[in-house]
Amino acid sequence: MPTLKPKLAMYWAASCGGCEIALANINEALLEVDAHFDFMFCPCLLDTKRADIEALPDKAIFLTLFNGALRTEENLEMAELLRRKSQLFVAFGACAASGGIPALANQHGIGHVLETVFRTSASADNPQELIPGATSPVPGGELELPAFLQRVLAVHEAVTVDYTMPGCPPEPEQIVAVIRHIASGKPLLGCTARAVCDQCSREKRGSLAARLIRPFEALPEAGWCLAEQGFSCIGTATHGGCGALCPAVAMPCTGCYGALDRDADPGAAALSALAAVVDPGESSGKAEADIHTHLHSALAGVADPLGTFYRYTLATTVVADRSPEVDQ
Repeated sequence: MPTLKPKLAMYWAASCGGCEIALANINEALLEVDAHFDFMFCPCLLDTKRADIEALPDKAIFLTLFNGALRTEENLEMAELLRRKSQLFVAFGACAASGGIPALANQHGIGHVLETVFRTSASADNPQELIPGATSPVPGGELELPAFLQRVLAVHEAVTVDYTMPGCPPEPEQIVAVIRHIASGKPLLGCTARAVCDQCSREKRGSLAARLIRPFEALPEAGWCLAEQGFSCIGTATHGGCGALCPAVAMPCTGCYGALDRDADPGAAALSALAAVVDPGESSGKAEADIHTHLHSALAGVADPLGTFYRYTLATTVVADRSPEVDQ
């Protein structure tokens, strides 16, 4: 007998699989999902095929949780298909919301990315130095691989998104809250405007760090703001909702819930947040070159500025795409 429950789908594009684990981590609340929804499509959990989705009437799926950025033509096709078949379409996790880690590749051309991954990376074991092509002969026929898009896209750059659930991955309690809210029939709500720092229990003493330090250089003092100790914690500029879980275990916030101010450049906001806690030193009477040297030394703890300030957001920023430049 066909189910009368609304259909729920989940799909991963360019992502690590952590969002599926986050869904599994809602534990016994999965029984609530089963009670309210027909969970009918999730490639890593269910054997539903793409053809089954294509055969559905438009809007037949009530809710799709789409995680991952759009890296390949197949990712884009699936986003367009699931958007067409869904009533509610959620960008689920940091990669879907703003490109995430995959979008860091936008600073390099496709040729450079393939060369690095398959030939020159320290972990590559490829004595024949092969690079996958669009088609490859195999016994019994020809294998086709989806082509790379020119650059990695956040999902909202390609299709209309009804709701964004940030996080790397979203926290299980957030997932449960959204599913319960949707199951109640109420309209989706936006996120709160609070920063991670507002949810962090660490003490702000108003002191300035002598310099920024990398995590391996020191053990943070318990209970004291990590940024004030010189660690690259960007909770001041990051959207809350995670419960400040990383700072609670002495890990600096890396910004996975996205920029607090959606109108601001996230990297610039993160940089400003860190610069505000670093002691600029006494500049009176000093030569400009000496001031520059001091500031450079104080900020040298950020070894990878792009990966620090745009780790999850590069696809949607003004510095998003250098690939045409580096491919020339």
